[in-house]
Amino acid sequence: MGLLARVVEEVGICTVYVGSIRDMMAQVKPPRPVFVNFPMGHQCGKAFDRELQMSIIKDALNTLKTLQEPGQIVDLPYDWGEEYVYAPTRGELPADQQPPPGRKKDG
Repeated sequence: MGLLARVVEEVGICTVYVGSIRDMMAQVKPPRPVFVNFPMGHQCGKAFDRELQMSIIKDALNTLKTLQEPGQIVDLPYDWGEEYVYAPTRGELPADQQPPPGRKKDG
């Protein structure tokens, strides 16, 4: 998505990229990256936590006004509140944990 943000910016539309994998954000270099140290796929917070989600979105959009240097990663100060472990994607699962060929993981 960071690469897509750069393409959108080239046509004059401002973007903010909210991500949860800081080292990848540093490599891709989206124009306005915002890092949230949350599990992958939960960049805007926990499900149904509207207050947290709105705070993250507002802080991320605020970088449109405050970011001084393109590509500078802004670290938002939010805490997930509990320990989480990175869950690998299907392609990274050990062989003994792979779903059978031709069968979708969720049904």
